[in-house]
Amino acid sequence: MFLIYLHTYVHEKLAGNSNFANVKLEELSAKYTKSQSLLQLGEAIAQKNGNNTIKVTGVQGSAAAVILSALWKKAGNAARYLCVLNDEDEAGYFFQDFKALCGGCNDVMFYPSSYRLKGSKYVPDDGNGILRTEALGKIVADDSHIAIITYPEALAEKVSDGRTLAEYSMKVAKGDVIDISELETQLTQWGFKSVDYVYQPGEFALRGSIVDIFSFTSDNPFRLDFFGDEIDSIRTFDIRSQLSIEPQDSVIIAPQAKASGNGGVSLMQLLPEKTLYVVKDTQFVSERIDATAEKIIAAKSMEQQTPDNSLFVSGKDFIESINSHKSIEFENAKKKTAGNTVAFNTHLQPMFHKNFDLAKNTFESYTNKNYEVFVAADNAKQLERLKSIFTDLNSKATFSPLSGTIHKGFADDDLKLCIFTDHEIFDRFHRYNFHNNSTQNGHVALTLKEIGELRVGDYVVHVDHGVGKFAGLVNMHSGNAAQEMIKLTYANDDVVLVSINSLHKLSKYRGKEGEAPHLNHLGTGAWQRLKDRTKKKIKDIARDLIKLYSERLQKEGFQFSADNYLQHELEASFIYEDTPDQLKATLAVKADMEKARPMDRLICGDVGFGKTEIAIRAAFKAACDGKQTAVMVPTTLLAFQHFKTFSERLKNFPVRVDYLSRSRSAAQTKQVLKDLSDGKIDIIIGTHKLVGRNVKFKDLGLLIIDEEQKFGVAVKEKLRQMKVNVDTLTLTATPIPRTLQFSFMGARDLSVIQTPPPNRYPIETQVCTFSENTIADAINFEMRRSGQVFFVCNRISRLPDIANFIHRIIPEARIAIGHGQMPPEQLENTIIDFINYDYDILLSTTIVENGVDIPNVNTIIIDGAQNFGLSDLHQMRGRVGRSNKKAYCYLLAPPLSSLPNDSRRRLEAIENFSDLGNGINIAMQDLDIRGAGNLLGAEQSGFIADLGYETYQKILNEAVSELKAKEFSSLYEEDMKDSNNDHGDYFVEECVIESDLAMFFPEQFVPGSSERISLYRELDSIESDEELSAYRKRLEDRFGALPPQAEELMNVVSLRQKGHKLGIERIILKNGLMLLYFVSDNESVYYKSSTFEKVIGYAMRHIHTCKLEEIKSKRRMLIQNIKSVASATSVLDEIIQNGSKTP
Repeated sequence: MFLIYLHTYVHEKLAGNSNFANVKLEELSAKYTKSQSLLQLGEAIAQKNGNNTIKVTGVQGSAAAVILSALWKKAGNAARYLCVLNDEDEAGYFFQDFKALCGGCNDVMFYPSSYRLKGSKYVPDDGNGILRTEALGKIVADDSHIAIITYPEALAEKVSDGRTLAEYSMKVAKGDVIDISELETQLTQWGFKSVDYVYQPGEFALRGSIVDIFSFTSDNPFRLDFFGDEIDSIRTFDIRSQLSIEPQDSVIIAPQAKASGNGGVSLMQLLPEKTLYVVKDTQFVSERIDATAEKIIAAKSMEQQTPDNSLFVSGKDFIESINSHKSIEFENAKKKTAGNTVAFNTHLQPMFHKNFDLAKNTFESYTNKNYEVFVAADNAKQLERLKSIFTDLNSKATFSPLSGTIHKGFADDDLKLCIFTDHEIFDRFHRYNFHNNSTQNGHVALTLKEIGELRVGDYVVHVDHGVGKFAGLVNMHSGNAAQEMIKLTYANDDVVLVSINSLHKLSKYRGKEGEAPHLNHLGTGAWQRLKDRTKKKIKDIARDLIKLYSERLQKEGFQFSADNYLQHELEASFIYEDTPDQLKATLAVKADMEKARPMDRLICGDVGFGKTEIAIRAAFKAACDGKQTAVMVPTTLLAFQHFKTFSERLKNFPVRVDYLSRSRSAAQTKQVLKDLSDGKIDIIIGTHKLVGRNVKFKDLGLLIIDEEQKFGVAVKEKLRQMKVNVDTLTLTATPIPRTLQFSFMGARDLSVIQTPPPNRYPIETQVCTFSENTIADAINFEMRRSGQVFFVCNRISRLPDIANFIHRIIPEARIAIGHGQMPPEQLENTIIDFINYDYDILLSTTIVENGVDIPNVNTIIIDGAQNFGLSDLHQMRGRVGRSNKKAYCYLLAPPLSSLPNDSRRRLEAIENFSDLGNGINIAMQDLDIRGAGNLLGAEQSGFIADLGYETYQKILNEAVSELKAKEFSSLYEEDMKDSNNDHGDYFVEECVIESDLAMFFPEQFVPGSSERISLYRELDSIESDEELSAYRKRLEDRFGALPPQAEELMNVVSLRQKGHKLGIERIILKNGLMLLYFVSDNESVYYKSSTFEKVIGYAMRHIHTCKLEEIKSKRRMLIQNIKSVASATSVLDEIIQNGSKTP
């Protein structure tokens, strides 16, 4: 049957699926032009006399959005709607449906609450503030053809009246003449905050001729570039990069539209007179409006703020407003209604829960009854997958694809029309998104910036001098020129001033958290001795790893066969859609396996991104060729869970899966080991027991290591050396730093899965204090939707106390306790009972971090969150949100103001990094905050504590480069053959620049010392003219025209590159002279190279202004009349191009 299906599927692919033409979602409304109920509804709305309220019954799923979109299009420019749904989620989904059905019309606007609930507090939400202001601006500017989608919490807040809204806005256009100081005054009066750099709505920044403004009328901030008092250009810019996006002819600048001291008006009072109200439940909305006002007032009272009751609308106000307008109220079809009623005949799409036999029967039933069946999907591949499944089931069902989707499918029995959705068929979560994430991006950008900032008092490491303290940027005067230098202090209050052209030698100290490093003493040689010792130890480690890599390269591994029909069948049976990255990683793994050289690939993908599916496909490919697969996981629980996952996925294939862990009895373990050595087990899953001496494989072909960050280096290397010719696949969400280092170094291949699965929500993450209300609300909410909760506390002694606390506040909660010190069988039984929904809450230590996936758990509460590392928090948070429900993570910690900076930054980072796909970013940020700690093993950890992580990395790179160049030159011959030992850069590591010229970014040009340091570091790392040109464009975009001091600084990059190319160790530009110091080893073959011949040729041609000399065994060249960096660069240019020509 499978071969028949495969033949049919391939045939249709080749035929291009000619019978699979897409219908656009907005064309759906046209189907309702035939609806008698819709005509009746239109007539009822048009009636001037009679009952204002029209009851509409029999409308299910997204039928309401489809019906209203048909009315909207029919009414044309006269359509003005206020649609009030029962809550934010309902409104969000309705807005997305309605806007899509109207073809993305800009007149359809979402109007949210300006507050959001964070813990037990209501806090302002700037993103929502933008949406509110945009909607209000549209109402005030143009009262025709508008649809506002909202919910009670948003209606509860009053806003400024129309006159105030008009006064508190300003339209600016290209070419306008505006006094910048007057603009600054106006923005300040409107409540905008002056900052150095704009990241949040309501902020503005002045930098010379540039004015950045984040208005509440746009998702992106504006950049006004002035020429004098005239606006030369206007453009939007990206918050994260601070770079321009696109030019604008004109923009509207306005503060958030809030009611102030003297009260305000309701949204209803601003709407046009003939607005049609569309409400789901009028009484509910009225009550919810009153309840919302009471909650916000109570919350503000608890925060010791004086609430102003005049800023809120009452439910009575809403009732009065709706009674004075024409309105539609949707009612349950079974409810008897009197008066003005219009009845539709729709019902919800059946819940298939991936039961494709049921789906087939349902589709066939509707087809046989001559219904027109549509399936809506954002991705055409899902529709092709569904059609393939129906073909495989020999189904006669047919359907037409809809390009775009709605939230809930339905069938209309009057029109004989079915509109089903792919996400309900495949049981996937469907998310709505009513605005871009600009404000969230602003929070993330600020967090990243704060983490990376260098502050006075921070520990830093200078490659040549060791660990010191950063004492700020200082201005030094040399002659008539000023320069900016970085001041470092060392032991005994010794001071080192570092040129901004040598920032590559400086790094922020990253060591063990909570342990201050020792300041180095200058001039003792201790720092150099420490570096030498570290390099020797690193070489020993790297030498072993490179030897292993070398052995793997030279060994003839097993060359797996190309995919067979069973492999195709397995991959086609994957119920979800492969993301592009997941597909790419799968193809890379299979390509590696089909090569003779043993595979060593690291797959880094965020939690829940499909790494396990890739592992299953690789293991099955090995089994098809008669090879065994070992899957190593860090915990007993994860071994059992992977056993279940692999077994379920492969149950229809001739493959035996088993597992080995401490939870198996002695008899079971003995039998498994015997079957493994006899070759009866194809895939064995286990903990570190797999590296035991008594574990024998008949024919091991593939090794899979999951959750790599949980294994020590020794275990991994022992496992890998079991057989050098075994293909190795490593899976991780947050790879440990040394693993990354060797992946990027080329000792193994790397695949990164960054594309999140479609329709998965970021997990809503909140940092809160430990409070009874917060915990009770979180658990009760989850239990009300029949879900379960992880409660994590890393102190076993506190678990019973927390259990008693939860029982006191939620007596009906069923609580299970689990931790690593329990007997394995008891722990496993507890987890299995929890999976079977015998408990509501699993109160545990960090065992949930180690890969425990339970789809029904969609809330996690982490106590003492400030004590965990970023990668630990990310792993634990990733254990929820695995189903089609929105997930929540509560991080319980003391008030942020009372925490150390490192802990505070970590919690802010995890709260802001809520988007999926941030695993690899979190690994890097964890290094920035926590340092490498013991991640690299105890021995190396000591060196990192002394050197700092970045200096350790530099020494690691040097050590590896030296090993490649000398001991393993034949292995890395391809890498090394490009090195030309006749060029000057072969003989010197770097070219250092010293100067008395004015070369820096003035404070007026780049405000803020931390921003200048960041830009200096970026400039110092540039290695090509292309990079320099791009850097210049970014500077001009953000700060305007470069002043002379900045131009000189930019020229230094080219000077340093050319000096390095000529073998110059140091260039000194002082008093109109340039001194070039050459290779310090006077016996070096550099002095016989063609590069030095060019230097001599130049000196011979310019004998009046140039002199070669040797002073104290240092060879140098003195050149006169050098007044700028540009003139110095032109000299080096001439040497490079024609220096060897004799006069």
